[in-house]
Amino acid sequence: MNKAVSFVTGASRGIGFETCVRLANKDHHIVALARTVGGLEELADKIGDDNITLIPQDLTDGTSLEKLGPMLFDKFGRLDNFIANAGLLGTLCPISQCDPTEWQRVFAINVTANMHLIRTLHPLLNAAPSANAVFVTSSVAQHPRAYWGAYAASKAALENMAEIYKQETADSNINVSIFDPGGTATKMRASAFPGEDPNNLPSAKDTAEKLIKAL
Repeated sequence: MNKAVSFVTGASRGIGFETCVRLANKDHHIVALARTVGGLEELADKIGDDNITLIPQDLTDGTSLEKLGPMLFDKFGRLDNFIANAGLLGTLCPISQCDPTEWQRVFAINVTANMHLIRTLHPLLNAAPSANAVFVTSSVAQHPRAYWGAYAASKAALENMAEIYKQETADSNINVSIFDPGGTATKMRASAFPGEDPNNLPSAKDTAEKLIKAL
């Protein structure tokens, strides 16, 4: 395939959705992963079925994630961009009151899923002339905040994992980076700050533009 191939998680809404649209406008073929089928279908309608490969997938299913690499290698032979955008906020509460099952799910999506994706996508990234792996983080990874336990801890773990991967690929064609979108008018942001006026925040479109410039 002559087009650049870009894999985006959390593609059915928000920053992930808008990133896919903008990359498609730059003539990329989009591999869009999300759990919400309706959102993926809306994305396909917007950018055209010929420009997208839809993967309706729960990120907690590590076994299925591991199968993606060989499937995509057979279809495309390489991957130019991997944008690890999907994330789960979880319930904001004192750590002493956290639900262990929910804590594990937050880590499964924010950290462990990306480990599986690195494992399965690394050969495709390595096969590209020049590739990018971008991991979307949050300021709470570096600046812990009360009641943000699972999310903050998982983003700190994600940043550490991404930095290790960056060091391991330093002499390769793969550029690994961490992207902090900052406050953005998304559904996740609204659930964390329900009294906030979203009109005072950058839109998901604006943040997607910043992310693409960071590639």
